[in-house]
Amino acid sequence: MSVAPPTQYAANLQPDLSNWDPEHDETWDPKLAWRTLWITTFSLTLSFATWYLVSAIAPRLNDIGYSLTPGQLYWLVALPGLAGGLLRLVFMFLPPMMGTRALVAMSSALLVLPMIGWTLAARDTSTPYWVLLALSFSAGIGGGTFSGFMASTSYFFPKRLAGTALGLQAGLGNFGIGLMQLLLPWVVGFGLLGTAALTPQSSAAGDLVWLHNGGLVLIPWALLAVVLSVVYLRRVPVTANFRQQMDIFGVKHTWIMTAIYLMSFGAYSGLAAQMGLIILNVYGDFPDAPNPLAFAFIGPVVGALVRAASGPFCDRWGGAIFTFVGGLGMVAGTAFTSFFLTPTSVDEFWGFLAGMIVIFFFAGLANAGTFKQMPMIFPKRQAGGAIAWTSAIAAFGPFIVGISLTAISPTAFFIGCTVFCVFCTWLVWFYYARKGAPFPS
Repeated sequence: MSVAPPTQYAANLQPDLSNWDPEHDETWDPKLAWRTLWITTFSLTLSFATWYLVSAIAPRLNDIGYSLTPGQLYWLVALPGLAGGLLRLVFMFLPPMMGTRALVAMSSALLVLPMIGWTLAARDTSTPYWVLLALSFSAGIGGGTFSGFMASTSYFFPKRLAGTALGLQAGLGNFGIGLMQLLLPWVVGFGLLGTAALTPQSSAAGDLVWLHNGGLVLIPWALLAVVLSVVYLRRVPVTANFRQQMDIFGVKHTWIMTAIYLMSFGAYSGLAAQMGLIILNVYGDFPDAPNPLAFAFIGPVVGALVRAASGPFCDRWGGAIFTFVGGLGMVAGTAFTSFFLTPTSVDEFWGFLAGMIVIFFFAGLANAGTFKQMPMIFPKRQAGGAIAWTSAIAAFGPFIVGISLTAISPTAFFIGCTVFCVFCTWLVWFYYARKGAPFPS
């Protein structure tokens, strides 16, 4: 990868993109940088909504006529996590090869595929299970874009603003999870304008349900993201071929930050995807059982808002302390929640919900901290690659959580999470947060 050296320009001229370097005011265009951030964040929010479309639809499938076992539903919700992680391993190499404009436009267009697919599947309960699995995998496109978008955005901002820019983009992008889970229970209650001719489904209680609206409502916005990307985004001269990008794997901190981000975003994304099914399977047999869709969005929204709001503070005080405090909170939250997973009364649900909100809150704090740390630990080109790689591995969170919950009890899973959070929090303290740490960030 190469970045042309900065040159001097007259004060009244825009910086020449051929000499782009955000670390020097004369070769940085802040208007272009912020415009890129907002358009990319808009597309990223839609990406996360698409990634979690299956987690919002799956708890309702049996209600409209499917006959899926709990294990089959866990797999449906887990598969976008597997796909998202695998696709992030592809998207992480694309920013310096494709450029921001082409990358964001292509990614936004690809989101339409799972949106249309789930619109059709929700209207046809004879859809084979293997087709549902394929559609779940396709939703992983929304998860895959993150590693490309975040690495691309890191090219546009100086290190002093990296925490703010990446915190806003990741936090508001993560808001797409809660948006999907909040939006779906509302939009399934009526025919959307211009599509009312599409016949609704009937629930087990005999109510009409427009479950296909979950995917349908997103399509116009994805097309708008394509147009905005083509018209307003630009490519800056940060280039690297595949071989040049592999050097991050020889750096010890790539692996340390991967473990730490797997703790924070891996848990955030995995629990966000599976929370509705956990509520259904742990508390669903009680009289007056809580409605999973009424609560599943709360934690993801809290975590997303915390992540977005923490960016400026990370720029001021450094990311390591926020990652460390976030890790401590996640230890407490996972340990606390484990006591409410074998309930004897539906009243214990409120303890479970409180514990989950604590986990999401501190995961958001740690997520913001890690994305401030990486631009400080690595040089700019390697920082983009490290951000992309760590986010790719953490994107396996929904798959890891989903498969774990099919193999072991929820209690055993949360105890395992607690142990892992203790280990990762120690890594943050030893390498980055303690006084005299070898790499304060």
